[in-house]
Amino acid sequence: MQTIELSGTIGLIATAILTLNVLLGMMLSTAYKSKKWWQKLPVKIVSININDLHNYTGYIALATVLLHAVLIPIDPSSKFRWMDILYPFHAPHQSNIVLLGSLSLFALIIVMITTQKIIKRKMSFRLWKNIHLVSYATCILFIVHGLLMDPELKDRPTDWLDAEKILSEICGIILIAAFAIRYKFHLSSKTK
Repeated sequence: MQTIELSGTIGLIATAILTLNVLLGMMLSTAYKSKKWWQKLPVKIVSININDLHNYTGYIALATVLLHAVLIPIDPSSKFRWMDILYPFHAPHQSNIVLLGSLSLFALIIVMITTQKIIKRKMSFRLWKNIHLVSYATCILFIVHGLLMDPELKDRPTDWLDAEKILSEICGIILIAAFAIRYKFHLSSKTK
């Protein structure tokens, strides 16, 4: 397996982990423990600390995204330089799509930094929450990046039926459905 293929595989893993992480974050924001459906689940599931799982998946996602990005310039056939990852405006392949990936990486780093207890304590809850809401935009960026980026860096058009793209499509559909459900919950909690 070439380094660029490994990077693409790790990017897919990161997409799945980020999707799970966002879903866990949405659960945490909805007082899920008081819901009847949650209380009916098996004890082993109910006993899982969702907050810890959300934090761990966030760190794992960040590590996989960083590894995905770091592997690209290591492969000489990619023609990417380190600067092309951080400042992709002149990237050798699909610079606009690489930009979406870079922006999602930066947004993820900002969310992770502001989640650290020492920093979170120095911020108002509203400021922290507003920064944390960047996660929703980050989801859109990483899904679109995964859908449109050619995994072999040959600047080919998207093959929507490719297995890799189907994983990104499924994650995107799950996230859109979750956003809609979360928004509906938000509206119903305002009317109570």
